[in-house]
Amino acid sequence: MRKKKSEFIEDLINSVKQDFEKRQKDRKPFEAEWRLNNNFFIGKQYTNINLLMDIEDNEKSYFWQERNVFNHIASIIEDRVSKLTAVKPEMDILPSSPSKDDHQIADLSQDILRSVYEKLDLSSVISKAIKWSEITGTSFYKVVWNHNQGKKITNSSGDFVYEGEVSVCAVSPFEIFPDNNSCEDINDCESIIHAKAYSVRAIKNIWGVDVSGKDIDIFDYSSTSLSSSTKHDHAIVIEKYEAPSQQFPNGRLVIVCEDKLLYVGDLPFINLPDGKRGFPFIKQNCLSVVGCFWGKSIISKIIPVQRAYNAVKNRKHEFLNRISMGVLTVEDGSIDVEDLIQDGLEPGKVIIYRQGGTPPKFLEEENLPSCFDKEEESLLQEFSEISGVTNILSNQFSANSLSGTALELLIEQDSSRLNSTIEQIDGAVKSMAKMILRLYKQFAVLPRLIRVSNDKKEISVKYFKSSDLGLEDVVFMSDCSLSESLSTKRDHILKLLDSDIFRDENGKIDEQFKNKVLEIFGINI
Repeated sequence: MRKKKSEFIEDLINSVKQDFEKRQKDRKPFEAEWRLNNNFFIGKQYTNINLLMDIEDNEKSYFWQERNVFNHIASIIEDRVSKLTAVKPEMDILPSSPSKDDHQIADLSQDILRSVYEKLDLSSVISKAIKWSEITGTSFYKVVWNHNQGKKITNSSGDFVYEGEVSVCAVSPFEIFPDNNSCEDINDCESIIHAKAYSVRAIKNIWGVDVSGKDIDIFDYSSTSLSSSTKHDHAIVIEKYEAPSQQFPNGRLVIVCEDKLLYVGDLPFINLPDGKRGFPFIKQNCLSVVGCFWGKSIISKIIPVQRAYNAVKNRKHEFLNRISMGVLTVEDGSIDVEDLIQDGLEPGKVIIYRQGGTPPKFLEEENLPSCFDKEEESLLQEFSEISGVTNILSNQFSANSLSGTALELLIEQDSSRLNSTIEQIDGAVKSMAKMILRLYKQFAVLPRLIRVSNDKKEISVKYFKSSDLGLEDVVFMSDCSLSESLSTKRDHILKLLDSDIFRDENGKIDEQFKNKVLEIFGINI
């Protein structure tokens, strides 16, 4: 017997919600690791993961035990994020053949990407994704077409509508739920759920549906902060993206909130090669793990070292406290012990002890064992070896004892250890560019105007429409590398000047080049 439409909708909503709950349980071990990483990053380093995959605090073994935190993880992650955000992802579009048409398509595609990069401030989006991947091991970009953005235009009915625009945002791993945590790539999954907390008002504005909302802890779903907080009048919107199959050739998107069906239909975006529809997500790992959907954060590797370092430093302080405060031995019944325990031995204190008894005295303490200092130095070295972040002018080196060539080699070695993460950023940026152009190919049916600035800081205006784009006629190239510092560029220029490579046959330097060199050195004539 054929089901009624209301029964079908109810079954669909229940199936999506049940699938979401199952994926939450399957992902919980990975989520616990992300929470632990965040705790160590912000300085809550006396926590652990229990058997229920929840975070719990470690209790003191003794009331006098020191539990100070000497947070090296925060500085390491801040250094890594600083270096990785200095990576300037440059996307080059090359023609696939020498033909004039292919060159025009390549130039237009390049201009579109430059315009989008500036308009959407993609550098800040990429920086945000890098922070997520460094702390949790994985971050995502969501590339979609927003029909409510762009310029206002008049449709055939005379009403004002928006022409639409590409939207790119960084998404935290707390919001993503794959159907299989063993799939290494997004496109290997059969379906992906994106669950995010929206305010009741936002849900009404976007989908036109009223929901009740409630107070929820949005730690798992916030894309802006890793700190747990309560949001009032919010609800979780579950977007389930299903890959194309025999039953659904164009895939399927189901959006559910509470007991309401917000949307059901084909996957909306043609964002894969050969005109295929796919998921609007791009994954970026800190370090990839074979046979696992989720990446690994450097923090996970450093946590044991950080625990050991905290233990060593605290034991040293306890030892020094015992030396400075002293440990008294007192004959039983010779003095008022309670008074001594309460006030200690403040300067000028008069101790009255029983006649014939033994006066209190300090135990003789040994000097601090050298093994403490050796272990501390060893742990500091281990921090650098594991994280790939090295303090070049640390205690092991002296700026005066290193030649310029040696310093360059150390800097180059330090940068090369970030290459595996840089490759992840490089691949994500390349995939992002492809998705952006495919969305314009799909939706930019009417002529659109873009403003593009060139290297000479000149603004040019171009018109294009989807038929002008041919993604099969271009080749995507990207260059993600650590940008050189100004001082490094100056050193390179001075070396080139010494080599006479920019001098003519009379030994003179071109006037235009000379002005450019002076500009780099900050000298204006």
